[in-house]
Amino acid sequence: MSGFVSLVGAGPGDPDLLTVRAARALAQADVVFYDALVSPETLAFAPRAQRFSVGKRCGRAAIRQETIHALLIRAARRGKRVVRLKGGDPFVFGRGGEEALALASAGVAFEIVPGLTNAVVAAGLAGIPVTHRGLASAFVVVSGHAESSFRPVLESLVPGVATIVILMGVHARAALAGLLLQRGFPARTPAAILFGASTEAATAWRGDLASLRTAEIPEDADGLPGTIVIGEVVSLADVIAESATPPSAVALSDRQEERRHARG
Repeated sequence: MSGFVSLVGAGPGDPDLLTVRAARALAQADVVFYDALVSPETLAFAPRAQRFSVGKRCGRAAIRQETIHALLIRAARRGKRVVRLKGGDPFVFGRGGEEALALASAGVAFEIVPGLTNAVVAAGLAGIPVTHRGLASAFVVVSGHAESSFRPVLESLVPGVATIVILMGVHARAALAGLLLQRGFPARTPAAILFGASTEAATAWRGDLASLRTAEIPEDADGLPGTIVIGEVVSLADVIAESATPPSAVALSDRQEERRHARG
């Protein structure tokens, strides 16, 4: 028997931000292997599938990546339609490339279903455009998981040219800010930490590069994924975020409109 694997991006958390293709893959799935940050509401798109958590969280015991590869291959070889459901986009710090290579090596048929990444979604929902004419002509995304990953990239940047987006870097905020200050970035460069983007628990810290080093994490942000954004574009949130209608309000309005149509 020959099954099929879909490497699916679950987006930042809000199930409304799933792609249509992702929702279709979940609806057809026999088995779903999902990441730790995937919401129950997103898993509900796979009502007939067996569901197994294979997620990794910083500082906690986690299933080995090679074991995940083996689970995907074994399920597919049993003829199952398999979804590997990954937070954000599978190919943005999600090891989706490793899983794709493992499936290819095993001769298992698979597809890539991209998802919205927090690298742009978290900033956008907070009213921060990662590029903006006159302020930032580019943006750079790095992982804050290890200094060996982010140092070579950040050391190559000229201050004020690009917006810096850091995923999985809240724990390393002091080292990150210190490195940029040493590179000549102004201490007053606007900065933000965006927690739980797109979820009801979303919250944020705003300040500057100097205060980022000692930024206190809000109590209600404990355990939420955090995205750091550094650059002049952060200052635009004062106008954009305060003027834009919150996504939750838009979703509520849409549901009310759907109910009116259903009744009439």
